[in-house]
Amino acid sequence: MSAAQLPGGPSLPQERRLVTAIPGPKSQELQARKLAAVAAGVGTTLPVYIARAGGGVVEDVDGNSLIDFGSGIAVTNVGNAAELVVERASQQLAAFTHTCFMVTPYEGYVAVAEQLNELTPGDHEKRTALFNSGAEAVENAIKIARAYTKRTAVVVFDHGYHGRTNLTMGMTAKNMPYKQGFGPFAPEVYRVPVAYPYRWLTGAENCATEAAAQAIDIINKQIGAENVAAIVIEPIQGEGGFIEPAKGFLPAIVEYARANGIVFVADEIQTGFCRTGQWFACNDEGIVPDLITTAKGIAGGLPLAAVTGRAAIMDAAHAGGLGGTYGGNPVACAAALGSIETMKQLDLNAKAQAIGETMLTRLHAFAEKFDVIGDVRGRGAMIAVELVKPGTKDPNPEATAALAKFCHNEGLLVLTAGTYGNVLRFLPSLVMPQELLVEGLDILENAFAAL
Repeated sequence: MSAAQLPGGPSLPQERRLVTAIPGPKSQELQARKLAAVAAGVGTTLPVYIARAGGGVVEDVDGNSLIDFGSGIAVTNVGNAAELVVERASQQLAAFTHTCFMVTPYEGYVAVAEQLNELTPGDHEKRTALFNSGAEAVENAIKIARAYTKRTAVVVFDHGYHGRTNLTMGMTAKNMPYKQGFGPFAPEVYRVPVAYPYRWLTGAENCATEAAAQAIDIINKQIGAENVAAIVIEPIQGEGGFIEPAKGFLPAIVEYARANGIVFVADEIQTGFCRTGQWFACNDEGIVPDLITTAKGIAGGLPLAAVTGRAAIMDAAHAGGLGGTYGGNPVACAAALGSIETMKQLDLNAKAQAIGETMLTRLHAFAEKFDVIGDVRGRGAMIAVELVKPGTKDPNPEATAALAKFCHNEGLLVLTAGTYGNVLRFLPSLVMPQELLVEGLDILENAFAAL
């Protein structure tokens, strides 16, 4: 059987292979069809059209095999077309594809809820509700918090990203491309500073204390704690540039929320499910959120999202107030159970930690050689470099774009991020072979050398 005939998933050869320029002729033909058929607002990072994927690679329609440092934006944590995900989803697909859980329920939804209640931080009694996407989970977390507190205000943070729906656009910090021209947005959303160590004016050592004090002062003075339903934050900010708040900041915000009857919501949509080397990024500082939103890595590539939290809060919404036609689709639930089982069997937390050790060691070495690197940060398999104009902290989005283009041409798929467009973010599959990880880092080093 030729390589072109092999299925995807774990059996796909784990190798970088370039047989055409990137993108190749078949991808270019498909891109022309895309431009004629798909709305222009749906952008594409790299127009190579994928035929199969697995492990740490994606293979395009021209036969090129690229090292994947993106994982569909932290979705295929267990690898693309992982064996148990495919097996469980296929079995469910053959049984039934949909009934709507709100009409006639099924065990898979309940089983996923039980797993999330067990795995998420805290040993208190919990409840879970399932949805389709991260943005939908965040919207429902706000609904639940408002129902519980009888308050309306929502507090979010600089550099945060929470989705593309109307409410979550308002919660998202970055204007372009997420918000430009799409307003007006939902009211009662307020933004406060976050502890961004690299860019804190008085230094990283002061960041946690000062940022928490500023955020709390703004809430007290401009909103009133008694009006706040929820404080929502990503424990490591994703689209904002993989910003890890300075240690001590999150515990201070949680303490303030508890003292004022505010629901603390951890948006773990990008950070969850072993991505940072722990089941959830909150585990790092022992944070126990009142509500936690999850999606992306939960179901191995199928659309599924959840809100999990304290039973008293989750049960505050009236019967029928939560749900959706496809929320907790049975095939997606089966995939999630296969994905979670894979994470446990393969100890993907340990694998994420090993990936982080390899990447951080190399990237810190790069930072010693290349003065365009201002900061290296992240945990587990959620790592980033922030690029600046040498000798300054001025953002360098031009260098970021050039590096990404070099990597793409060499068969390494990388993603950019950051409020200033100057961050390269790395989200390799947690089952990526070590040799592919090293090869990808070698390409990245060559990219920096070529700047």
